[in-house]
Amino acid sequence: MKEYFLKLKGGAKSPPGVGISEVMWSWLGSVTGIGILGYLSSAYFEPRDLTMIIGSFGASAVLVYAAIKSPLAQPRNLIGGHILSGLAGVFCYQVFGKVIWAAAELAVSLSIALMLATKTLHPPGGATALIAVIGGEQVHNLGFLYAIVPAGLGAFILLIVALLVNNLSENRKYPEYWF
Repeated sequence: MKEYFLKLKGGAKSPPGVGISEVMWSWLGSVTGIGILGYLSSAYFEPRDLTMIIGSFGASAVLVYAAIKSPLAQPRNLIGGHILSGLAGVFCYQVFGKVIWAAAELAVSLSIALMLATKTLHPPGGATALIAVIGGEQVHNLGFLYAIVPAGLGAFILLIVALLVNNLSENRKYPEYWF
């Protein structure tokens, strides 16, 4: 039992901070990527009862603009994680949606299993799956289209911005790998 509690103590050294240049490049990528999604959503998608922006894209922005070397931020993970998680979430809502808590737990858990099995682990995908369950009538009406728009297309737009902005700096390189 003592060994278990000693694990909670930690022991690794905290990572170093980042310079102002990293902060500014991360900010530029995020404001551009999320801004484009927000504009497209309000101008073109919402008038058609669709959306292009979901909460999980905020966490994706952190990864693809600020943690660009992380395996969780690479293109395969970003796109695959959102699409698979969207499919998992819609499936679980359609099968178990009368019991929202069960649909929610199964959607997130299935999305994790799918992402791990396909080497597409992207933590915001868990939120994408959960949004498919708790997102309300507008999201539910999309059915499996939700996995493509907004989840897949939105992630693809974040990726394009990440490719453009992250490589403007001579000190940054994105992606680390594609597949």
